[in-house]
Amino acid sequence: MTRDVDRGPNETRAGGGTRNTAAQEAAAHPLRFGYGTNGLADLRLDDALALLADLGYDGVGLTLDHMHLDPLADDLAARTRRVARRLDALGLGVTVETGARYVLDPRRKHGPSLLDPDPEDRARRSDLLLRAVDVAADLGAHAVHCFSGVTPAGTDEDTAWKRLAESLAPVLDAAAGAGVPLAVEPEPGHLLSTLADFHTLRRILGDPEPLGLTLDIGHCQCLEPLPPADCVRAAAPWLRHVQIEDMRRGVHEHLPFGDGEIDFPPVLDALAATGYQGLTVVELPRHSHAGPHFAERSLPFLRRAAPATPPRTNRSGEPSATH
Repeated sequence: MTRDVDRGPNETRAGGGTRNTAAQEAAAHPLRFGYGTNGLADLRLDDALALLADLGYDGVGLTLDHMHLDPLADDLAARTRRVARRLDALGLGVTVETGARYVLDPRRKHGPSLLDPDPEDRARRSDLLLRAVDVAADLGAHAVHCFSGVTPAGTDEDTAWKRLAESLAPVLDAAAGAGVPLAVEPEPGHLLSTLADFHTLRRILGDPEPLGLTLDIGHCQCLEPLPPADCVRAAAPWLRHVQIEDMRRGVHEHLPFGDGEIDFPPVLDALAATGYQGLTVVELPRHSHAGPHFAERSLPFLRRAAPATPPRTNRSGEPSATH
């Protein structure tokens, strides 16, 4: 259960004591919150970006999809330049995300994957990630997010890991050349579903420098053996992107804050203490029907739960109402 998120930055925690020295020192590395466009799918991209800036968000998790920035469009480069100018004008940072459900195949959710038996299908997914790296470089994004995919029926585990490593090799080369890390997300039900699986991939690939980690805080609550705050500390050396939402143990359902079981202040304290500099992006893809409402509601919750940070002004120059 989420607890004690309404206290001020210097108030006493339940159980006694004030914020520890590590968390106070981490205020020099303020957390930066974003919201994912996969939770604003009913808005035009320009409207979504303006909304997030008006609400006081620091950035956006931009999912490449047909309704926003279509990675398969002929005019992708020109549209990317326009988005880059808009992000700059609004003062928003960005992470490029690649979890669009049907962007490659209108009949298969998240298909084809990096694990498909057909090498041409795997190449289509790799090509999407290569396009994402180019977009990220042009936007000045701090990372490109991706995931492994579900192991196809009849495929043994060794073969699946081999396909994953081979499919990611050219993407990692491109990421190294662009100076943009590739942040792989452990996803429940996928071949790479846990932090331990991420380290398996690292070992297979020889620990390449551009390979990083996307940590989804809800997924930690869902299936990791460690509590979410301990997952953050364990993941810190490889952390390149963070997604956040509420969740319950054993149930992979992204929930609005307060509807699940996560105690967020210790999680955000731990994240701040790592010195993580990227975005922490709210991930509510199944709440797009009320996306503006949840975007407005989520940021005040996170600000109350986080270590003290300098206030971000809104576009009129006034302190954001979320502080």
